[in-house]
Amino acid sequence: MVRAAVGGIAFVGLVALGMLLPHPGATTIRAWADSTGPWFLALFFLAHVVITIFPIPRTVFTVSAGFLFGPVVGIVVCMAASTVAASLAFLGVRAIDRRHPSRVIARAREHRAYAPIAARLRARGWLAVGSLRLIAAAPFSLVNYASALSPVRFWPYFGATVAGLAPGTIAVVLLGDALTGESSPWLVLISGGLMAVGIAGLLLDARIPARPEA
Repeated sequence: MVRAAVGGIAFVGLVALGMLLPHPGATTIRAWADSTGPWFLALFFLAHVVITIFPIPRTVFTVSAGFLFGPVVGIVVCMAASTVAASLAFLGVRAIDRRHPSRVIARAREHRAYAPIAARLRARGWLAVGSLRLIAAAPFSLVNYASALSPVRFWPYFGATVAGLAPGTIAVVLLGDALTGESSPWLVLISGGLMAVGIAGLLLDARIPARPEA
């Protein structure tokens, strides 16, 4: 109790200190990112790929990409990095599973979200990959791992991953760009429209009959 109170006070103090101290504005930060050249973009891409292979949320990268690089570059780098990370995770887990299947499956099943994701993959195959990518509550990394442990083949998984990630990724990158205050209102509307597309995809998936499990 005391530790939580001290932690809360420290957090409030840090926030207040951050508000009082001078700090660069959004325009200055983006100008700095532009001035660093391609090496910073390459480093961002590499960090995005390596970190999100593991069970670490990718949202911070998606928002940061829009904030730092703008809508076009931000969308391209995030879609590319997320797709590469998902592919490497899928291939890596599948390769490990062939050598140590019991260990990999046991660890994956420990996660409380594994069972419903695995059941969805068994029932719908690669279509489930696309629909799960549209659900923010389905962890990115867990979908990668569960797909690798399912009968889904790589190329259908790859295509469904790109299609499923696109609406949410583009929407969040555009929202990150809007944080600079320089974003067009049209881009914000597009962001909302893409979120609506994601919801429509989920509704459509719910109406498609699932194939019976063997």
